Order: sequence, then C-alpha cells, then structure tokens
Amino acid sequence: MPHAQLDPTARQDLAVAAVEAKTRKDLSWQQIADAAGLSTAFTTAAVLGQHALPAEAAQAVAALLGLDDDAVMLLQTIPTRGSIPGGIPTDPTIYRFHEMLQVYGTTLKALVHEQFGDGIISAINFRLDVRKVADPEGGERAVITLDGKYLPTKPF
Repeated sequence: MPHAQLDPTARQDLAVAAVEAKTRKDLSWQQIADAAGLSTAFTTAAVLGQHALPAEAAQAVAALLGLDDDAVMLLQTIPTRGSIPGGIPTDPTIYRFHEMLQVYGTTLKALVHEQFGDGIISAINFRLDVRKVADPEGGERAVITLDGKYLPTKPF
C-alpha cells in the first residue's frame, strides 16, 4: 500500500545519507539508476527525495548504497515534493515550470555537476527550443530543450 510523508525531514535526511554513500562508493547516478532499473533522472530525483521508488527499486538502491531497511521503506514513501524554497508564481504556465524545477531542480544540478564539474549553465549563451509532438498515447506533448553553455568555476 502506498504511504505519503507528513514531514519531509526524514526524506531530506535520507537524501543526505544517500548522497554521502554515493560519494563514498564513487558511484554515478547512472549506476544507481541501472541498479533501480529506472531512468537516471527519475532515480536521481527519487534518491534526492522527490519521488517514491517501487519496492524492488528501493531495495536495489539501498543495497547498492549500503542503506538499512528503514531507508528502503522511506524510499518507497510518497514525498512532500519541492526541493527549492521560495515564492510561488501565480501565472499557470510559469507555475508549471516552477513545479518542474521544484521536483527536478536538485536532480538537474546533481547530474550537471557530475557530468561537468563545478560551474553553471549560462542563461546568456543559451538556446531554447519548444516543439509540439504527437503523444503515442493520444494528445500532444511539449518538448522543451534548454541549451546553455557550460561555464566552469575558476579558482582565484
């Protein structure tokens, strides 16, 4: 039976422990996703506290990271989503982008830093593309491409 969280603190603490284990074991998000049998973005978001994992995936991730049975249980709970504190936009379209970043912001950050290192993606040297494509299940889908130049942090 699915269970929802009341207080996000437990999942936040688990995310900290999971990232520490990932770092200690020198694992990539892709390796964790492979163990879970799910996509990299979804698995990363789940480990960072933004999604619930199916039971088998939770067990596999916990085993890979060396986490206990309580972690397996927490990885399966439906989280209180939102990883970026702040005000909420009122425009419905902008709100949905805000919602996407609330759920996937920390995942994007983790994946960018893992692949590129310490730095930022430029919003100045930047390309954005929005395409409408047919959804195989009916209706339409929006394909949004954010293409920014990576700017590494330079020590001084």
